[in-house]
Amino acid sequence: MKNSSVRSLFTMIAILSASAPTFAQEKIKVGYWSSGFSVGFGAVLEEGKFLEAQGLAPEFLKFSDVNGPTKALLTHSIDVAFAAPSAGAFTLGNQGAPVNIILATQIAEATFVTKDGSPLHSLADLRGKKIGMSPAGSAAYAIATAVLEKTAGLKTSDYTAVPGNEGPLLRLLQRGDIDAAALRAVTIASAPDFKFQSLGGLVDGWKALLHTTSVPILGVSIMHRDFLTAHPDAAVKYARGVMAATKFGASEPDKASAILGHTANLDAQDATSYVKLWNQIYMARLEPEDVTTMKAMADIFRAAGTLEGAVPDTIYDTNPYEQAKRAP
Repeated sequence: MKNSSVRSLFTMIAILSASAPTFAQEKIKVGYWSSGFSVGFGAVLEEGKFLEAQGLAPEFLKFSDVNGPTKALLTHSIDVAFAAPSAGAFTLGNQGAPVNIILATQIAEATFVTKDGSPLHSLADLRGKKIGMSPAGSAAYAIATAVLEKTAGLKTSDYTAVPGNEGPLLRLLQRGDIDAAALRAVTIASAPDFKFQSLGGLVDGWKALLHTTSVPILGVSIMHRDFLTAHPDAAVKYARGVMAATKFGASEPDKASAILGHTANLDAQDATSYVKLWNQIYMARLEPEDVTTMKAMADIFRAAGTLEGAVPDTIYDTNPYEQAKRAP
C-alpha cells in the first residue's frame, strides 16, 4: 500500500510537470567591437552571464571593425549593438534608419598630455603644434576639436592633427614625433614608466563648454526598431543586464580583472589598471541630461562637418532604461 502511494505521488508530479508552462529565454543577438573601448566591457558582459540572468538567451557576435556592429544591425544580423560609436548612431538617425538609442554605455574620456617637463602647460599652448588624436570623423575627434576651439580658442587650422590609434600615438609621443596627444586613461595607465604632463581633459572641457554636469558620450547601445517593437520585454531585460554588468565592473574589481585576464588576453597588471578606471570609462543610463548631451554633441558634429543634417528626437527611446530602473 505504501509503495502504491509513493508511485501515485510520483505519477502526479510527472503529470503536473508535463502540464506546467515553460518559460523559454528570449533570444537576442548582441554585436560588439572586439577591440578598443568595447572589448573590456564585452568580456565582462559575456563571461559574467548578465543577460542570461535576466532571462535572455544571447548570441554574441564580435567584429574586428569598429563600425561592424552598426552595419550588422541594419542587415538584421544582430538585434543590438551595445557599444556603437555615438557619431555613427547619429548618422543612422539622420539617414532615417530603423534604430533606436536605448542606453549610453561609454564615456568619451581622454586627456591631452605631453611629456613631463614639456614647455607646454595648457591647451592654449598647443597652437602650431602636432597633436595626436582619433581620426577625423570619429566622435572623439569631434569632441576634442570642439573642446580645443571653445575652451582654448584653437581652430583646426591652428594645429596639426595627427590621426591614429592610441598605441601608435603613445609611441609617437614617447619618441617626440608629436608634441601632445589625446589619450584615454587606460592607455596612460598602460605606460607606468613614462611620465606624462596633463594639459586638460575632454570630460572637464566638455562640462565647461556646455556648463553641465553630464559627460560626453562615446558609445551607445542601439537596437533595431523591429526587435524593440516585437520584443519590448527583451529590451528591458537587456538594459537591466548591461546596467548590472556596469555595476559589477566597479564593485567587483578582482572578479572583473580575472575575466579580463581570461577572455581579453590582458596580463594581471593591465587588467587591474583597466578595472580601476571602470567608472571613468563605462556607464549604463539614458537620463534626460544624457539625451540633452547627445543632442548637443550632434549639433557640434554637424558644425564640424562630421554629421550632415539633423538627428530626429525619435532616435532616443528611454523606455527600456526607465523600466529597467523600476524592475526588481
